[in-house]
Amino acid sequence: MNRGMLPPWPRAAALPLALVLAASTPLTAADPEVTVSKPEQVGLSAERLARIDAVMNGYVEAGKVAGATGLIARRGEIAYFTTYGYRDLESKEPMPKDALFRIYSMSKAVTGVAVMILHEKYGFPLRTPASRWIPALGDLEVTEWSVGPTGDPRMELVPANRDMTVQDLLTHSAGISYGGPRNARGGMYYTELGVGARDQTLEEFVDKLGQAPLHDHPGTVWRYGYGMDVLGRLVEVISGQTFDVFLEEEIFKPLGMKDTAFYVRPGTEDRLAVLYTPDREVGDGTVMRSSAPPQDSYLTKPKIFYGGAGLVSTTTDYYRMVQMLLDGGRYDGGQLLGPKSVKLLSSDHIGDMPRVGQLLGPGDGFGLTFRVDMNPGINGALGSPGEYSWGGAAGTRFWIDPEEEMVAVFMIQILPHGGLTYGTEFRNLTYQAIID
Repeated sequence: MNRGMLPPWPRAAALPLALVLAASTPLTAADPEVTVSKPEQVGLSAERLARIDAVMNGYVEAGKVAGATGLIARRGEIAYFTTYGYRDLESKEPMPKDALFRIYSMSKAVTGVAVMILHEKYGFPLRTPASRWIPALGDLEVTEWSVGPTGDPRMELVPANRDMTVQDLLTHSAGISYGGPRNARGGMYYTELGVGARDQTLEEFVDKLGQAPLHDHPGTVWRYGYGMDVLGRLVEVISGQTFDVFLEEEIFKPLGMKDTAFYVRPGTEDRLAVLYTPDREVGDGTVMRSSAPPQDSYLTKPKIFYGGAGLVSTTTDYYRMVQMLLDGGRYDGGQLLGPKSVKLLSSDHIGDMPRVGQLLGPGDGFGLTFRVDMNPGINGALGSPGEYSWGGAAGTRFWIDPEEEMVAVFMIQILPHGGLTYGTEFRNLTYQAIID
């Protein structure tokens, strides 16, 4: 990562007051969707929360962030909901409170909830092999590499120690990755099989995945990958509905997530936040409008409904889901999940299992689709033991903190987002605002 891409700490105190007021739009109690309480009523400091505005608006002024939103709720009440900057930087259109965002891997948490709904309905053990419902995932092989007598790398295929389970898929320990393992020729199995293409159904996708060997024996290594997408197909098989219909009927409608879907519904296109990308040529952390396919591909209904990515949502829509989880599965008028299911979702399932990649820190565990903060001291970050969270490739993130009775959602659209720390800074500034 080029250190020049890391955003410098903004000089918030130098910001003109007019800029702060123009780029930061708090939600008022008059908003028809959400009522915002005074922060002090829930143990937060309004003065300290204002630091978030100063920092984020500093990034907007510096051209490093086009626009974003932040929502914080504590003790069942929203105490902060603000927009920063612009939905469209070029036209200077302010970021609306109901902006639509590509949430990428924040879709995974929705899929985890969907699987647990079916787990509660039918009672199957999470350690049931996925091949019970998807035969293509049974009797797979694993790639194993060794060094030959002349020092050349050699690959062989060996039978997997067992079939992957539903729990393996929920915890990214099924032996599936995103890139896929290499074959003996040095090629990528997934690429050659066409895994990941948008012009296929979820059933076709999983069938292709089942033709490739695994990276690891199931249950032995945490490796981020297509496991949640496989679970989308599992939901289809068990429920008898397409994945998008199941989510709409079982999660989005009950929770009032009216804008969350696998594409931007007709008539709401002008609410989709523009996607930006770091300007690599300039190299100072400023952003430029992205010309990548995701800029417009979300405007049409896809053929495939991935379980691990693909949803668009709003800040308040996603808040409704995380608040439901904090409340032990309860929501206005019903119970989406039982408290024990929510506890299982947010418990560590991987222990000291080896981890591949940099998505989990040394103090992190992993639940059923969630990172779990096992030790804030080891992580060196403000937080609480048991806080669980995840994020998306364009910088969106959320977290749920049962100890503090707090949830937060941060939405932004910068892709790729690697090395950028805006969501982390929002989180740190949230925790420093707790005074009771």
